[in-house]
Amino acid sequence: MADYDAIVVGLGGIGSAATYRLAAAGGGCRILGLEQFELGHDRGASQDVSRITRLSYHRADYVELAIEAQAAWREVEAASGERVITITGGLDLAPVGAAESIDDYAAAMTAVGVPFEWLDEAEVMRRWPQWRLDPGTRGLFQGAGGIADPERGNTAHQRLAREAGAELREHAAVQEIRDHGGELEIVLEDGPSLTAGAVVLATDAWTNDLLAPLGNPLPLSVTREQVTWYQAREPEAFSPERFPIWIWLDLPSFYGFPTWRGPGPKLGQDIGGRQTTARTRSFDPDLDCLDRCGAFLERHLPAAAGAPAKTKTCLYTVTPDRDFVVDRLPDHPGVVVALGSAHAYKFAALFGLWLAELALNPRARRRDERLAAFAIDRPTLATNLASVP
Repeated sequence: MADYDAIVVGLGGIGSAATYRLAAAGGGCRILGLEQFELGHDRGASQDVSRITRLSYHRADYVELAIEAQAAWREVEAASGERVITITGGLDLAPVGAAESIDDYAAAMTAVGVPFEWLDEAEVMRRWPQWRLDPGTRGLFQGAGGIADPERGNTAHQRLAREAGAELREHAAVQEIRDHGGELEIVLEDGPSLTAGAVVLATDAWTNDLLAPLGNPLPLSVTREQVTWYQAREPEAFSPERFPIWIWLDLPSFYGFPTWRGPGPKLGQDIGGRQTTARTRSFDPDLDCLDRCGAFLERHLPAAAGAPAKTKTCLYTVTPDRDFVVDRLPDHPGVVVALGSAHAYKFAALFGLWLAELALNPRARRRDERLAAFAIDRPTLATNLASVP
């Protein structure tokens, strides 16, 4: 008999959710979660106090999943007594000639029946006078956008997992996974090997370290990104009651938050960082990125453009199409892989449900056809394998 029915490797946002849902599935399953660092570390992608949650997406399938994900988070909040989601509304902005089509967002929400408002630049600035927008800028406002708090969400998932009977281990780095024809051996870097019927990999920037020995590396790009909190010139203008989360749909693309458990409003650039690896990344701020963010604030949100109060780095690990990976390995069906492609925290509670089903139901190739776009053997990933070092 294996030591565990399922082992989750990586206890960030997705792994913590999977561990909870596996343990809560019942049936006396023995569930173990392994974290190579301490719980709540900041070396990965999901540990922070604010991530965006939204129903506004460029594809209808993402809009549908975002609705389901918010419902999953509400279940976690009810079970834990912890508030994870704070609704502020969400604003998407597209200047003239924007690199990303705001019309795709409107079409996707329309297809699913999600209400939203079109706003011209004058109406945006009337509602939120913090903005300075050029003529022709278009906006979409969707009322269900807001803040997902990873610090609270991860802690809630981990506590719920333990209460449901799961074991969580810190400082337990995995060196390799070996498939012995149905039983999986998890080789730890410091300690005896463990065995399990299923393994869930939620290891983000470390994913290929464990997939390569199994013959299934993915074409992934890892960059060092950052977010910065600013000492706003008008602090009261950026409370969650007065200012929504927002996304600037251009190149460079920026996104931001009202003041939330930090020294002021927060701003980041989406995919603007330098290539790195999980083991060689720096925690030093990127001064060029800081300059770009500061220039954006001075032009479009001058009331927020005070001195930087704090900058925090994180890792983006993305696929070529920037879609998720949620699937079993074709040649090792006991190994389930989850990769969020740097926009999955809002979906983490839902990922937990998917991953528990994939790990505990070996006859289910995928949860349903909606996950076909996230298959590990989809053409986009297969045709980019030549780029894997």
